[in-house]
Amino acid sequence: MRDAARLVESKTALRPAVGVVLGSGLGAFADSLVHSVRIPYSQLPGMPEATAIGHRGEFVVGTLGANGAGIIDVAVMSGRFHLYEGYTAKQVVTGVRLFRELGVKQVVLTNAAGGINPEYARGALVLITDHINLQGTNPLVGTNDPDLGARFPDMTEAYSPRMRAIARETSVELGIHLYEGVYAAVVGPSYETPAEIRYLKAIGADLVGMSTVPEAISANHMGMEVLGISCVTNLAAGLSGKKLLHEHVLETGQRISGTLIRLLTALLPRLRAR
Repeated sequence: MRDAARLVESKTALRPAVGVVLGSGLGAFADSLVHSVRIPYSQLPGMPEATAIGHRGEFVVGTLGANGAGIIDVAVMSGRFHLYEGYTAKQVVTGVRLFRELGVKQVVLTNAAGGINPEYARGALVLITDHINLQGTNPLVGTNDPDLGARFPDMTEAYSPRMRAIARETSVELGIHLYEGVYAAVVGPSYETPAEIRYLKAIGADLVGMSTVPEAISANHMGMEVLGISCVTNLAAGLSGKKLLHEHVLETGQRISGTLIRLLTALLPRLRAR
């Protein structure tokens, strides 16, 4: 992703300290940045096309406005890539690898997820504490590039305890309730069956979705800190008595986006390595 990074650097003098990946219906955060530069993925060498509904397909670099925690330059993937779009696991993580080429050390991965834990209602925000990879693949399969990281990276703390602690502190100050839970990643694009949801609950999953895990694995491989935040856009199959529609996912994501923007605006400046 070096050519893509050089192109980004040629279009802006900003040097992002934190990278953010925005999930389905959560793209409004990119609009809150000032002095921003937007680059369609189609213009970045090596980047796939974002074909998923609710994903803009733009790489945005901008400055988070002044607040009590200060100002910070941020790189944002407004739209991500998924296995269900037909991409390989390596293609799915190209955005995270671009973050690394730009010097980003901390990554925030957001997503829309189905809630399995009965405590979660639609619109709940959940810090990811750990994940279960049920996608049948891994972005590190194949020849390892030692310049990126070790052949067998440790995943004991895939989601940074330091960053989670800061997120909890920030949410309390803002009066935003943050749950915590384990995220299970499946391939999609079909939603899960009620039987599959019962299985996921039995193996310890609180949330289910079709993204995030490949990016978290790749970021950890490259020595980056990772924070994961899920927006519960629907109760998982069989839990609400209703059929699942992607329109409801996008609607809930848009409805909660204001709260997520408030949280990220206060949180991101605090995430820089101390």
